[in-house]
Amino acid sequence: MALAARGLRCGLRWHADCSRTGMESRAQFLGHPVHQILVELPVGAFVFAVTCDTLHSVTGKRALVPAARLALDFGLVTATAAAPFGLVDWLAIRPGTRAKRVGLAHALGNLVMLGLFASARALRGNRRALGSAKWLAASGLGVAGVTAWLGGELINRHGVGVHDLVGEDAPSSLSQQKRATSGTQDLGKALIRERNAS
Repeated sequence: MALAARGLRCGLRWHADCSRTGMESRAQFLGHPVHQILVELPVGAFVFAVTCDTLHSVTGKRALVPAARLALDFGLVTATAAAPFGLVDWLAIRPGTRAKRVGLAHALGNLVMLGLFASARALRGNRRALGSAKWLAASGLGVAGVTAWLGGELINRHGVGVHDLVGEDAPSSLSQQKRATSGTQDLGKALIRERNAS
């Protein structure tokens, strides 16, 4: 428990004298990474748009066409809002690491995805191009699946955006205990090892 007490003392004084050297997100809202919060919105909107397109192709219901268009609009706006926060987190990753390369692939893939969805949205004004717009949107969703996997790789494999005091008994993200000092960034893992040893 001495390790836990040391972590609590360090976490409580971080705001005064601890430096940011871990993989914790640099852009947070209520203790959670803003990018990870916001990306759910465009993903949901793009899935909804492609679902509307598919149902329109099967049923022919005309109301699904404007629904898909509005979903694309919402997805494009919210994806644009999420991107800068991802960039902030990516810039904090050490150069020359696999995480930096995966993050770059994630970002470039998302640019391709946004280009496909933006093209699909632009073609919605022309009825004769609606079939092409649907294929572009479906392709964008396929690319989104790949970039989502890369985002998961960044979080789950490389710990990007993960709080430094991670662990099964970590404090609430709303508590005053924010971070470990640079010398104890693996505190959460050490706490788990200590608990498992006893």
